[in-house]
Amino acid sequence: MGKDKTHVNVVVIGHVDSGKSTTTGHLIYKCGGIDKRTIEKFEKEAAELGKSSFKYAWVLDKLKAERERGITIDIALWKFETPRYNVTVIDAPGHRDFIKNMITGTSQADCAILIIASGIGEFEAGISKDGQTREHALLAFTLGVRQLIVAINKMDTCKWSGDRYEEIVKEASGFIKKVGYNPKSVPFVPISGWHGDNMLEESTNMPWYKGWNKETKAGAAKGKTLLEAIDAIEPPVRPSDKPLRLPLQDVYKIGGIGTVPVGRVETGVIKAGMVVNFAPSNVTTEVKSVEMHHEQIPEGLPGDNVGFNVKNVSVKDIRRGNVCSDSKNDPAKEAASFNAQVIVLNHPGQIGAGYAPVLDCHTAHIACKFGELIEKIDRRSGKVMEASPKFLKSGDAAIVKLVPSKPMCVESYQEYPPLGRFAVRPSLTSSFVFGH
Repeated sequence: MGKDKTHVNVVVIGHVDSGKSTTTGHLIYKCGGIDKRTIEKFEKEAAELGKSSFKYAWVLDKLKAERERGITIDIALWKFETPRYNVTVIDAPGHRDFIKNMITGTSQADCAILIIASGIGEFEAGISKDGQTREHALLAFTLGVRQLIVAINKMDTCKWSGDRYEEIVKEASGFIKKVGYNPKSVPFVPISGWHGDNMLEESTNMPWYKGWNKETKAGAAKGKTLLEAIDAIEPPVRPSDKPLRLPLQDVYKIGGIGTVPVGRVETGVIKAGMVVNFAPSNVTTEVKSVEMHHEQIPEGLPGDNVGFNVKNVSVKDIRRGNVCSDSKNDPAKEAASFNAQVIVLNHPGQIGAGYAPVLDCHTAHIACKFGELIEKIDRRSGKVMEASPKFLKSGDAAIVKLVPSKPMCVESYQEYPPLGRFAVRPSLTSSFVFGH
């Protein structure tokens, strides 16, 4: 991996059978950090199990299994390179139970890659009322992921049809526009994640395809392949001059080293010798060392997924959902209650004061009560439409006072966006926090 390349994080989203694993596996396989030996081992196992036709998805499944069994904290395997970037893939599977991962994972993504299956019936299932394609795109936009790439996959299953591709582009442009994206700024690429068409190299099966174009405030870009579209992502602005905020994803106990919290630096910088505080646990300690991908580094910067060793702290003292900050520079604090801007995405009934769903904010997962509905507002302009509404329903946006059931660390969306976004389940009410 090129050390000096900018890091970007992408989340791969889409309906459950759209081919996300195969497409992601293909990119990691061809441009990634998996060594040849591992690939050969996986290929041999896949062949023995008669699964060689799924080799890219199989590689990804193996990596997932290893990650779930806790064999490695290292997510270097989930990486690939483009000419400009080191790309980390944040995995967001398609099923409903993974919406929570999507919420905690997507809020870290710089760009979403929406995979749409082009097979007859498949595309329609994904964008139907119950399909996940539309929901994932809405969630990505609501959670602040402003860049999008649409890959129209499985083009081999519709005989590489240009008409089918155009039909899907037209439909997809319509729904991503409704969600909030500008279709002009979104590259659309017809691919086969399995055969490799338009993945890294231009396909010879689709002579009708003239390439993708996108226009944004930063300028125009064009290309032919998915890899080029990823390489054309606008580099994220990383807030390294802000105070440190690092939500913990996990805390490990490693023999001979001690307690190692792991997470992504959202703002600021973490380095050895720093005295840090964990909120809301209220534990203060010194950072002994910081590492990324098993290598010690002088400092962790925004966007970096790091592990860091802390002095005299037991694994029991801190947990996922805690936020690490610099004890001397605007340390993170717990909130007894906070006012939030809430957008109701798809909730069957009415929501009134007293509603107490589970909130997923950065890596925390805590029940919160809607204490008071302060005002109903216009989703796009933010203008007040009604003071003290009695209830909210699907499509409404409002300012609400939320009361967490146990100590929780949230921040104002303006100051620390990744710590000021949350989503509520099981109703999939998805929301932004704009201050407390």
